[in-house]
Amino acid sequence: MRHGSHINPPNRFESKYAEPDLEQLEWDDEYLSRPRRIEYLDDQSKSIVTENDSPDLNFRFSVNPYRGCAHGCSYCYARPFHEYLGYNAGLDFETKIMVKRDAPKLFRDFLSRSEWQPELIAFSGITDCYQPAEREFQLTRQCLEVASEANQPVGIVTKNALVVRDLDILQSMAQRSLVNVSLSITTLDPELAREMEPRTSIPAARLRAIRELSAAGVPTKVMVSPIIAGLNDHEIPAILQAAKGAGASSASYIMLRLPLTVEPVFLEWLERTQPTRKERVISRIRQTRDGKLNSAEFGTRIRGTGEISEQIGNLFQVFARKHGLDERLPALDFTQFRPPTTGKGQQWLF
Repeated sequence: MRHGSHINPPNRFESKYAEPDLEQLEWDDEYLSRPRRIEYLDDQSKSIVTENDSPDLNFRFSVNPYRGCAHGCSYCYARPFHEYLGYNAGLDFETKIMVKRDAPKLFRDFLSRSEWQPELIAFSGITDCYQPAEREFQLTRQCLEVASEANQPVGIVTKNALVVRDLDILQSMAQRSLVNVSLSITTLDPELAREMEPRTSIPAARLRAIRELSAAGVPTKVMVSPIIAGLNDHEIPAILQAAKGAGASSASYIMLRLPLTVEPVFLEWLERTQPTRKERVISRIRQTRDGKLNSAEFGTRIRGTGEISEQIGNLFQVFARKHGLDERLPALDFTQFRPPTTGKGQQWLF
């Protein structure tokens, strides 16, 4: 089993940190190469909908049935959230997956609240709702069934072709203008994808998912996210062309972000898997972040700053326009909403 991270960086909230002293072990190669099994742990959260106030996002509310993500993407901005649970942002994030088994009921209760005024709810606001755990637990599918019953508009973001499993629900919702899907494609190179995003769907499978969703009438966007300057930015034209050929109707991008403990995880991955590109990539990242490796400022954290960022943005816009991907997805219809019939509307606190 491949991991995006091979380290357990210290949890910034913990005062103590322990690590094996490999100099004292004769079996260090075995220790380092031994894969960690994925553990599914019950999450007793009393809410399922998260609210954010970021001006960089086009949604205020999101549903996340899982915390942590077995996809293991080396660059995942959600890694630091695992530290709030007492785990680390490296291997723990990929192998200790919190499962909100009550997600469908909690979602039904949320939509049944008398004060809920329908607006977009994003699926995968933090971790991917179609990560490997979904094959077993099907919590995303069950939450979609609740949304469909209530005519609640949703937007799905994923990099897993498992989304097409739920095509029956998505097609029905699309016919009522209640859903759109964004597929993230970072590279068309299957080897790079396997190194960088070890347990996601291969690029060809994601393109196939776009094709099947679009053919079924589900509005579909391709997200080139993240763009890593010096590593995958040159693939922008090819990705957009392939996505258009598969039926995507819109496109967007986000520059690489390395907040908090994402930075050491990504840098370790870069050194281990891309040693000949490491210095170039780090240099280019710094050129898009005013000499730093990350920026937390709203606005610039998504697009970056400086000449390199501007060149990437221009390249993206030119080819998005060329392939007719510079339009927004069709508007969703919020007028059809009705509270789920069996929900009891228990109190929910933001």
